[in-house]
This record gives sequence, structure tokens and C-alpha cells, in this order.
Amino acid sequence: MNPLNTYLDHTLLKADATSADILAVTAEAKAYKTASVCVNSCYTSLVAKELQGSGVMTCVVVGFPLGAMSSGAKAIEASLAVRDGAQEIDMVMSIGAAKAGEWAAVQADIAAVVNASKPSIVKVIIETCLLTNDEKVQACIAAKAAGAAYVKTSTGFSTSGATTEDIALMRKTVGTEMGVKASGGVRTQEQALAMIKAGASRIGCSSTKTIMG
Repeated sequence: MNPLNTYLDHTLLKADATSADILAVTAEAKAYKTASVCVNSCYTSLVAKELQGSGVMTCVVVGFPLGAMSSGAKAIEASLAVRDGAQEIDMVMSIGAAKAGEWAAVQADIAAVVNASKPSIVKVIIETCLLTNDEKVQACIAAKAAGAAYVKTSTGFSTSGATTEDIALMRKTVGTEMGVKASGGVRTQEQALAMIKAGASRIGCSSTKTIMG
């Protein structure tokens, strides 16, 4: 296993987060040398500037937290974030389309963001707590077919977050070619290690200090 810090996307996505809060999180991420800092898109430039040369990536959420905006709007948000320094894009897929079984639409929605984000990578938030196991599998297949780099469990803003069972199912579905990100409710080192054991290659968390011990 790689060092634990390299799995962590140090995250602050709260609506009331201020620039000072974002800068504090960015400083923590640099201190712990996490994989990335994950923020809302309005803070892309601020975070990218602060992280320059640190080895910590700038990760930005798109279509967050509902995924219920048009694919074109998501693509524009993603392209602007990449322009402003985002190296990773965490998008929320069209959950309503998934629930309706409209998998071609789900794939097209993801592909629009993947294409708009190049050369940066895309992680697809499928919001596992709202899906059946069959829908989770189909969502992962759609994300893979659309060229996404990762599938991700949760926004952390819905009814529940990541579970080891969902991570194992997602890993089994996408194989070794894609990343799997556990996000939502991972607050302790024990939980983080359990997610990694289940197949997670990245963990979204706001409790980096606690997880790192």
C-alpha cells in the first residue's frame, strides 16, 4: 500500500466556506502532502495558485451536488475550472437519468465533461445511496465507456456516504483500469484503511488530520 496521505483528497465543499477557510485547508493539504485539495469551482484559481509547485493537485467539483443541470452547463463549468488550474474534475452524473434507466443519456452527460476537461481527469460521482446495486453497476459501466478516470461514491450531501460494500462492487465492476474514490463519512484512519482494503484508490475527506493521526 502507498503512504496513506497519497490517497487523500482534502476537501471543503460547504456553502459557507470563506476564502480564509479554503486557504487554511490548502495549507493543511500541503503540510500533509495529500493527493489533492477538492473545492467548489469558484475557488479554482485561488487553490491552484496556492498549490503551485507543491505536488498537491487542484480538484474541483462540477454539477455539484445534485448533478441536475444540463450537460452543456457541466461542460462549461469543467472547461473554466481546467482553464483556471484544475487538474482533476469531480462531476456529479445525471442521477435522474440513471434512475430512469436512460443509460445512453448518463454516458453522454459524462462524456461531455470528460471531453471538456482534457487534459485533466474526471471522477464521476454516482451518489450510491440513491441507487440500487444494479444501477451502481450500470453507472460504473457508463462512466468507463465515457472515458472517465474514476468512479466516486458520494457527494457527502445526500442521505449517506461511502460504504466498503459499495467500494468493493464498484472496483469489481470497473476492474483495475479505473480509480475508485470513497467519499462521504470517512472520518477515521480505521475507516480510510477499510475503504482502501475494499478497493478504493482515493478517499475524499475533510478529516485529514484525524485520518493521518
